[in-house]
Amino acid sequence: MTTITGIAGSLRAGSYNAALLRAAAHLMPAGGRLDIAGIQGIPLYDGDVEAKQGAPAAVTALKERIVAGDGLLLVTPEYNHSIPGVLKNAIDWLSRPPSDSPRVFGGRPVAIIGASTGGFGTVLAQEAWLPVIRALGMRPWFGARLMVSNAAKAFDERGELIDERVREQLGQFMRGFAEFAGS
Repeated sequence: MTTITGIAGSLRAGSYNAALLRAAAHLMPAGGRLDIAGIQGIPLYDGDVEAKQGAPAAVTALKERIVAGDGLLLVTPEYNHSIPGVLKNAIDWLSRPPSDSPRVFGGRPVAIIGASTGGFGTVLAQEAWLPVIRALGMRPWFGARLMVSNAAKAFDERGELIDERVREQLGQFMRGFAEFAGS
């Protein structure tokens, strides 16, 4: 069974990216599972805190969930034409200490999707993640792209994905990424 660990890069309760992650979990192919992890409770990275206390429990728990999976799915919002600070902060913590980063990220299959209320989806945020992924030594999947634009129309008020075109694209994306991560 292929297990993907998925992280939404928003803390907002009504986040379209969290809704997209939940929809992705429902569209995993047979024999696959999407483990939805969160970044809630991860404090701002502080090297002094790391030196004195080590990684916070929320970071350690998230690391182990990523390590237990076959791949990592980042579901990223786009803030000011780039990556969201809360998700980047979580990745920064997860890469500490540097000696542990290869265990968590090295060679790990990764894919990026995202949703935005704007007309361009999350194209700039997804591009901005590429240097980070490269620096961490991950193995990105470029088999498809998914950038949900006008997300307020793609999801209903309960956060359910109602756009059938997006649902079909997401299902194809998850099938392709699960195959890539499981190989």
